[in-house]
Amino acid sequence: MFKFHENSPVTFQDPLPDSVDVAIIGGGVIGICTAWNLVQRGLRVLVCDKGRVAGEQSSRNWGWVRSMGRDPDEVPIAMDATTAWENFQAELGDGIGFRREGITALTKSEKEMAGYQDWIEDVAKKYNLDTRIMASDEANQLVGAEPGTWLGGMYTASDGRAEPFTAVPTIAKALHSKGCTILENCAVRVIETKAGQVSAVVTEHGRVKADVVVCAAGAWSSLFLSNLGVRPPQLAVKGTVARTEPVESFFDGAGALDDVCIRRRHDGGYTVATGFCQHHVGANSFRFLFDFVPSMASASGLIIWPGWDPTQQGFIKKHWSGDDVSPFERRRVNNPRASTIALSGFRKCLAKYAPQLADVSFIETWAGMIDATPDVVPVMDAIESCPGLFLATGFSGHGFGIGPGAGKVMADLITGDETGYDLSRFRFSRFSDGSKMRPGPAI
Repeated sequence: MFKFHENSPVTFQDPLPDSVDVAIIGGGVIGICTAWNLVQRGLRVLVCDKGRVAGEQSSRNWGWVRSMGRDPDEVPIAMDATTAWENFQAELGDGIGFRREGITALTKSEKEMAGYQDWIEDVAKKYNLDTRIMASDEANQLVGAEPGTWLGGMYTASDGRAEPFTAVPTIAKALHSKGCTILENCAVRVIETKAGQVSAVVTEHGRVKADVVVCAAGAWSSLFLSNLGVRPPQLAVKGTVARTEPVESFFDGAGALDDVCIRRRHDGGYTVATGFCQHHVGANSFRFLFDFVPSMASASGLIIWPGWDPTQQGFIKKHWSGDDVSPFERRRVNNPRASTIALSGFRKCLAKYAPQLADVSFIETWAGMIDATPDVVPVMDAIESCPGLFLATGFSGHGFGIGPGAGKVMADLITGDETGYDLSRFRFSRFSDGSKMRPGPAI
């Protein structure tokens, strides 16, 4: 078993410092990469995670490092993130598991082929990304399919893959060796302010002075910020993933083969997933209903499902103080069960689109809660109502690949350095300033 759970060993148990320059809430890929960039600039940084570093979605994702098909404003950040992954691989070694083996999207639809061509003309060429159209013969040869199986697709050779089970913990260990303080099993309960400015975080183990706090808490961000009266519209959806036993390679990269997505793994198997996700109805489903209505039309793989999501605020809002046991201490690692519906769908899709894996055993299955925004792109911004508070959340299932780039963006925002990107798409105020939601591309 590779996935983290409440009884997984604790790796990071540093003493709690009296003060730091920046306190980061959440030890996932965004929090760890933000800390990496800040420590490189000489800042004193504390990373607190209520459970385990990369214990939730940062170790449960597909492992794609992708620029292809992203929202246009994400593309340059994602391209730089790919280079950063490559640098992590060179510096930190096999625990990263990064390879530029390419990512493809194959289809049997003329309409989708036209959409791929439009994306290349409108986005890829703008940023000099090497995405190109593949004709039928090349597409079929790439994945070992029978001639005529696929109409064609698009392919980006510079995209890659990394190993979620080990990548972020590997970065965290290197970060720790550079002097960053990291605490697992240490929930941040509240943020304290003085004269309206962030002044400290209160953890379950004590208080730490900090002039800057970054909330990078993934699917838990909305619940945490609700205690401050900050309202990021965010819902969590459950995605199911499986990994196969080792098998002879027929495709070394990662790809969307119509309804099934696969990635060659470092251990010789394949990661298997689809776009199928489940949303458990709760108070936030109604609280943010009108925010999410514009994006519902493109949410073809989403189903509404009964169940309980601990990341959601209840119907009756509750507030807690630094002396109270917070919701985050009651669920150290959110470890939802894999969906049997999804796993059954995997088998049908593999038989239809990747017959090389049709009879290969799944040796592990798991699920993770993905934090989604109404327009399927993240928030990376300062929170004006609480000076000193920064938010990096809502990566909508795409955070692992872009994580090193997002970490640099957040470090630049905190230190006042020029990011080099247009970040207006990722501003927090877009949810309240009357802007029309523009869902990201469904590629």
